Amino acid sequence: MDMSFSDQALTAEYLVKEAKNLPAGVHNVPTYIDKEVASLKLISMGGRIDTLTPAQDMYLNSWEHGS
Repeated sequence: MDMSFSDQALTAEYLVKEAKNLPAGVHNVPTYIDKEVASLKLISMGGRIDTLTPAQDMYLNSWEHGS
């Protein structure tokens, strides 16, 4: 629940700051806000977001349609 409140608060701040640049309508939460909230939550729990190893990256990018 703390993460959803954080997302809501930071998104409200974003909307206020960007109001003149956004068309009227429904907007998604910017990805950088979701990532920041997730990162802070992991850090608060003693975790972190790591990066893929070269082998993991190669495997992830090696798939072909239908395989």
